[in-house]
Amino acid sequence: MTAMLSLERLSVSFAGEAGPSIVVDDVSLTLEKGEIFGLVGESGSGKSTIANAVMGLLPASATTSGRIQLNGRETTGLDENDLRNLRGREMSMVFQDATTSLDPTWSVGEQIAETLRAHQSLSRGAARARTMSLMHEVGIPNAAQRYRDPPHRFSGGQRQRIVIAAAIANEPKLLIADEPTTALDVTIQAQILELINGLRHQHGTSVLLITHDLGVVSETCDRVAVMHRGRILETGPTRDVFGNPSHPYTRALMAANPAWSRRGSRLPVVPREWSIEEVRHD
Repeated sequence: MTAMLSLERLSVSFAGEAGPSIVVDDVSLTLEKGEIFGLVGESGSGKSTIANAVMGLLPASATTSGRIQLNGRETTGLDENDLRNLRGREMSMVFQDATTSLDPTWSVGEQIAETLRAHQSLSRGAARARTMSLMHEVGIPNAAQRYRDPPHRFSGGQRQRIVIAAAIANEPKLLIADEPTTALDVTIQAQILELINGLRHQHGTSVLLITHDLGVVSETCDRVAVMHRGRILETGPTRDVFGNPSHPYTRALMAANPAWSRRGSRLPVVPREWSIEEVRHD
């Protein structure tokens, strides 16, 4: 069966004064249909760069090699018009900061409705009705009354839900969620993760969940890849990778996680240098 997302030897570099800086280095992975796949690692490990490469959102200064396939279709090298048609309809992304993802001068309802009308031949009335249904689906109460409210009148968790509503408006086959629970309290985090998991079951959405939070991955993801300095060091079913980690970097990350350490013990520092040999759990 064709994978929903396939990366084959993907590398991304940026020009610098001292020469090219490699941010993603020879990454290969597959995301199956209906799967939630976790991409985990420290800040700066290359996770978000992979997401932007898949979405075709890298700046002109980036140099990319390798292959990206979405549901069997080669997307590497597509022009901006083709990528724009894919975004929203075939693939969509929830960015880290909901505040910067929403236009502060425009009502949240109109922003979601515009996403719908960009890809579907809907009247304003039909787009409005669909928008209110989406707001209700992601847990925004009184959608009809709140349709015209600007983003600042919503809480952080509600704004994240609105961003998710816009991302799923056209029922994309692939949803990339880049740190969707950052800066949210534990209760709201759990609600957002439950919402993402519900999308998988309700719509068959494949989800690439990008995070540095191992606990989020262990509770949510079917499989996981552990990244460090642009390389994938370990990948496999989440229960295998976290239940019996093979790479020393994965073990060090887990040891440095307060939730998985003995109360009152000093957390270890994760060294920067590791062997780049990849471990796979088959």
